Parts: sequence; C-alpha cells; structure tokens
Amino acid sequence: MQFSPFYMGNDTVPHDHTGYVRSNNFGLQLNFSVPLDGGMVETCKSIARKHEQKMRLDYELVRAIKCTEIMKSGFTFRPGSRVEVLCNDVVPIVSLE
Repeated sequence: MQFSPFYMGNDTVPHDHTGYVRSNNFGLQLNFSVPLDGGMVETCKSIARKHEQKMRLDYELVRAIKCTEIMKSGFTFRPGSRVEVLCNDVVPIVSLE
C-alpha cells in the first residue's frame, strides 16, 4: 500500500491592475499493489538461501585454508585469546613437516 499526498497551485497576476487568478488543488492518492504470481517470492527466497549456503561454504573453506597456512608456518593462536576458536576444529591428518 502506498499513500501519496499532493498539492498543485498556480498564482497569476496579469499585467492588468484588475486581474488576479489563483488556483489551488490538494489531494491524495492511495495505491494497492497485489502480486499476481506468488511463486516469484518463493523463487527469490530459494535463491537467497542457496546464496547464503554458498557464502557459508566459501567462508569455511577459506578459514580452513588460512588456518592450515598458519599451522604450516609454525604458528597458532594464543590459548585463551578471542580468536583461538577459529582454528580449533581444523585437524591435520598428515604430518605438517
């Protein structure tokens, strides 16, 4: 639903000293919009869910790659730090040497 007030006005003073014209119009417009195809909303939601899943997978893969790079270089996060949990679930199954 959309509500739109409007005003249209016109003031005119002709070159003649006896003339003056004033015109004012006020009003409002109320619009209702009804989707004709409810499937569009569901399609959009489905695409958004797939995009979210892809972004989550990308995040997890990049996190695992970066954690293994840190481990290979001989570093880790300090135990008890706020970011320690980032690499806690990345477990090497081969020797890092």
